[in-house]
Amino acid sequence: MHSSKDNLHVLHEDNHIIIVNKRAGDITQGDKTGDIPLSEIVKLYIKEKYNKPSNVYLGVVHRLDRPTSGIIIFAKTSKALERLNKMLREKQIHKTYWAVVKNKPLKNKETLINFLKKNPKNNKSTAYKTENKDTKKAILHYTVIKELDNYSLLEIDLETGRHHQIRCQLSTIGSPIKGDLKYGFDRSNKDGSIHLHARKIEFTHPVSKETVLVTAPTPNDVIWEACK
Repeated sequence: MHSSKDNLHVLHEDNHIIIVNKRAGDITQGDKTGDIPLSEIVKLYIKEKYNKPSNVYLGVVHRLDRPTSGIIIFAKTSKALERLNKMLREKQIHKTYWAVVKNKPLKNKETLINFLKKNPKNNKSTAYKTENKDTKKAILHYTVIKELDNYSLLEIDLETGRHHQIRCQLSTIGSPIKGDLKYGFDRSNKDGSIHLHARKIEFTHPVSKETVLVTAPTPNDVIWEACK
């Protein structure tokens, strides 16, 4: 695992929350791979920064797929975790994503509505036009914000947070995300990442009630550089 607290990229920190820029390849929480999750790296960072002798409290508010990069919020207190979870449920945390896709969508701006069904066996979601058994409604809004030679950069606002939602919905319009073999891109990125990045987050701080607005720099690679 290539992570350590030394290259942890903290975007915002206060007494109640810590927001980091996850690198592609890092896992948010422990899973069956046994790799060190980002949550443990953040705990270690807090422990050392504040010389905490005992266990550090850290609540995972939401996750990002392993090959995806960008913003993740962790809660440093149980009060913050409880409130942030409620805010997530009530859609009071506004997240904006960037995705680099092949095949520019037909429309420069559109709302996509599908019904997604998750298959746990292959960890993949399938999109349907109409509601079926076990499907969940998925809504996203995208805008083409830049055109590169072979790709397009989309800005995405999620209205729902479903399993692999952005990856699945963009592939249904024939615009799979660069590097995303699982959803129809023709080759993988060398580092196993996909060009999907949680770019911006905005919400009211669960304790101080001030507005928190954070933007995460994109990963360091040629395609992301071209998006600037």
